[in-house]
Amino acid sequence: MRILAGLFDPLVIRGLTLNNRIVVSPMCQYQAEANGYINDWHIVHYGSLALAGASLLFVESTAVEDRGRISSRDVGLYEDGQVEGLRRIVQFAHAQGVKMGVQLNHAGRKADLDDDIIAPSAVAFSDRYRTPREMTPEDFASVLEAFQQSARRAVAAGFDVIEIHAAHGYLLHQFLSPLSNRRQDEYGGEREQRLRFPLEVVRAVRAVIPHDMPLFVRVSASDYHPNGLSIEDLRYFTQAFRDAGVSLVDVSSGGNVPVAPDKVYAGYQIPLAESIRSHVDVLIGGVGMLDDPVLADSIVQSNRADLIFIARGFLRNKNWGHDAAIALRQPVRPPAPYVRAYPTSQA
Repeated sequence: MRILAGLFDPLVIRGLTLNNRIVVSPMCQYQAEANGYINDWHIVHYGSLALAGASLLFVESTAVEDRGRISSRDVGLYEDGQVEGLRRIVQFAHAQGVKMGVQLNHAGRKADLDDDIIAPSAVAFSDRYRTPREMTPEDFASVLEAFQQSARRAVAAGFDVIEIHAAHGYLLHQFLSPLSNRRQDEYGGEREQRLRFPLEVVRAVRAVIPHDMPLFVRVSASDYHPNGLSIEDLRYFTQAFRDAGVSLVDVSSGGNVPVAPDKVYAGYQIPLAESIRSHVDVLIGGVGMLDDPVLADSIVQSNRADLIFIARGFLRNKNWGHDAAIALRQPVRPPAPYVRAYPTSQA
């Protein structure tokens, strides 16, 4: 039985305590150096978001291999030298009382690069993308090791949470979906086989991070295609992820084929999250156009999600968390130099 809470109530996840339910969602910036290293853009961008009133701030999709980048300007954690720049961001956020997460990803067939592109099957995402090479046993081993080593580097950088990206048509989603996974071996076919490699990744990452460190997974709960993933598939996957040590499933949708949902509106992905939550006892992250504070608060209060992930809302308004507190008549806790900008009755 969950105790009902609101957007500004704390949440404990393993050894992590969040002082509210607001999360800055991972958002690709495509501003990294060609070698995957961060630069001044990231220092300023994430530094400003650390002042925005969220309890947890995620760094964007971060590649575990150079060939696993979405673009040549993606942030990476596939070299030891990439740790130091990210550590600087983490340390600044921690000084503001904000927890930090990193989303580890491999783009698979959606890598828009000239490198060796790999995927579960030799099926291109669309006419604009190159046809990938079907993964070999050697590829499985190298990608698994890459996720594990990147997780170790994330711990060394001081991150509080790791999220594994298994959504939006990237490599692990490609394995999960029958639209992109047409393998005839033990990694393809029925959902148990399609889950096998993503579950191996989850277990490999869980094995090298501290016991009290939360592990999240982002999933796409629908492919918006009649032959794609079903909600029963997602319930099965989520239960397996939970049993492997995942604390929260961040429920998004789409991205594996170039098909859009029929209707997009504020909260349109929450029913998908509810369909998973009703069958699996796991913490849920709600995503997708949730930047109305009243809506976000109602989703938490009605037990439809435990955390609210906000993306574009924070891009438009770097004070979103503080403005949400004012809108909901909650105490505002800005950084000390900004206190004078807020009503004394709420600051």
